[in-house]
Amino acid sequence: MKRVLFVLSVLMVSMLACQISGVPALPQVQPTAIFQPQATAPVLPTPADPAEAESTLEALYQQVLPGVVAIQTDRSEGSGFVIDSEGHVVTNQHVVEGVNDVEIAFASGFRAHGTVIGSDGDADIAVIKVDAPADQLHPLALGDSNTLNVGEQVVAIGNPFGLSGTMTLGIVSGLGRTQTASIDPESGGRFSTADIIQTDAAINPGNSGGPLFNLNGEVVGVNQSIRTETFNELTGNAVNSGVGFSISINLVKRIVPYLIRDGRYEYPYLGISSIDELSLQAIEALGLNTYTGAYVTRVEPGGPADQAGIRGGTQPTSLENLQAGGDVITAIDGQPVPTFDHLLAYLTTNKSPGDSVVLTVLRDGQTTDVTVTLGARP
Repeated sequence: MKRVLFVLSVLMVSMLACQISGVPALPQVQPTAIFQPQATAPVLPTPADPAEAESTLEALYQQVLPGVVAIQTDRSEGSGFVIDSEGHVVTNQHVVEGVNDVEIAFASGFRAHGTVIGSDGDADIAVIKVDAPADQLHPLALGDSNTLNVGEQVVAIGNPFGLSGTMTLGIVSGLGRTQTASIDPESGGRFSTADIIQTDAAINPGNSGGPLFNLNGEVVGVNQSIRTETFNELTGNAVNSGVGFSISINLVKRIVPYLIRDGRYEYPYLGISSIDELSLQAIEALGLNTYTGAYVTRVEPGGPADQAGIRGGTQPTSLENLQAGGDVITAIDGQPVPTFDHLLAYLTTNKSPGDSVVLTVLRDGQTTDVTVTLGARP
């Protein structure tokens, strides 16, 4: 069961892909932030045959490598990338957790001190300000992760196991994934981070915070973690299973301006609990006539959804801990909601506290629109 930005359990172990020193391991309304990248995508060959595809990858690597950095603290090692000419570097929050000062190593061999100026633990994003001369700062072009398709080739570049400038190739394996984030202080449940990209491009300890590129040389994600059930008995490292996760660049572009300006980010809050995907047994027990949508299991008393009249389940069913009578959210602002994850992704990448959304809900066999003013996550 999930609440908005909330999950109850994770079935497999998800390991952060940073390398820990010594133990290798993996009510103020916000304006809408529009991040303007300072770099344009490099002009690369268009692959028409295998030989040209290889040339494209080689050209991509040479073009983007100067913008990829290695990050080292007294606790961990990771990766990052330059986003502007002011010296701002994006990485994962877990790479710099608990520290303020870091060491940044550029592909040229130049090294500099950096200061963590903002971080968001829920999205696992942090921004570092590095003091470096202009000729060392090579901002990378930021793409549009909404244009990604499953099966599209992507490239990860980072510093796994301290091996700087390592490039791996894979595909987009899935889109719109969610991962657990912070604990809700009111209910004790967990919020979730949405709009996560799944990829089989090899991600290992030390890759955390590094860029995931499309074949145009644009950053489309920030590599974060892998999911695995296998660990190296000697080192304790998680063994790559081909299931890696990258934070979508569209979410990053929304959060980073606030981290630079305020040092923190506030998420929109709807105040509902839901089940990501209903089984056929659950659909039959609930008496639903739809197989898609976000079924509302619970509404947080006094929250935005409650104030707008959204209903949660209250009637017992044949299944334990599942109550019927809740609304099924089928669309938000006219955008279809196939699953609860899609609802989360739309909210986190498009809305801020204080914004209004129109939820299309299926209630008692009838479709109705409900306007909700979003709050700030507690």
